[in-house]
Amino acid sequence: MKILICGKGGSGKSTVTTLLANNLQTKGYRIIVVDTDESNYGLNTQLGINAPKELMDQIGGKKAIIDKMLVAREKGEKVPIFTEKWCIDDIPSDYIAKKNNIYLLQIGKVKHFGEGCACPIGGLSRDFLKNLQLNTKDIALIDTEAGVEHLGRGIAGNVDVVLVILDPSYESIQLSQKITSMAKEGNKPVYFILNKTDNTIAHKIADKMDKQQIIGTIPFNPVIQEKGLNGEPLNIESHPVTHIADFLIQTLSGA
Repeated sequence: MKILICGKGGSGKSTVTTLLANNLQTKGYRIIVVDTDESNYGLNTQLGINAPKELMDQIGGKKAIIDKMLVAREKGEKVPIFTEKWCIDDIPSDYIAKKNNIYLLQIGKVKHFGEGCACPIGGLSRDFLKNLQLNTKDIALIDTEAGVEHLGRGIAGNVDVVLVILDPSYESIQLSQKITSMAKEGNKPVYFILNKTDNTIAHKIADKMDKQQIIGTIPFNPVIQEKGLNGEPLNIESHPVTHIADFLIQTLSGA
């Protein structure tokens, strides 16, 4: 199972990714968290895992990828950036970090002023997910950058389901509609998780959406906020996340 997690900036994508990873591993699954967000530096901290080397460096760095893309463009060819067929156990140890049954792989980050766009990171993300081979008890959780660029670049073409994280804002509702329409173009099922909200607000949000797509509501949790502020791992139980994890397992197992 490959699960894409997306939404607006600040909606809680990395938090939900972490909570789901923690919960799913207790159910006997091996989780690989794929960090495709080029500008978020906090996911490994939430997971309580030291950040591994970036996959982009394994194939020569950003410049090498750009050079490869430029050559392909000049020839009018579509050349994949990443061609290895990897299971989790095939990933070089420097480029994957592990804690219990959760593995973390980071595609790449923007680090320097004026270094250019994140196109190589998007292309590498797409090709890696296409070639990632999972066993029956493996689940990939893909944490994405804010917005819809990952959909435009075809990263979602290699996943089984798209999860949209919404916070209580009009922007989140609007973005969820756009993500849904783009995902449907790729024949990908879309589900919503309402995050950082109470029952009253959740009902108001639900009235503006397709209720059948909402698979869970995660209330605001001051413990999560405090841990996030202190840079501590989110090693807490969340009953709403348990129900979401069960839904995903049942739905995708029967797909």
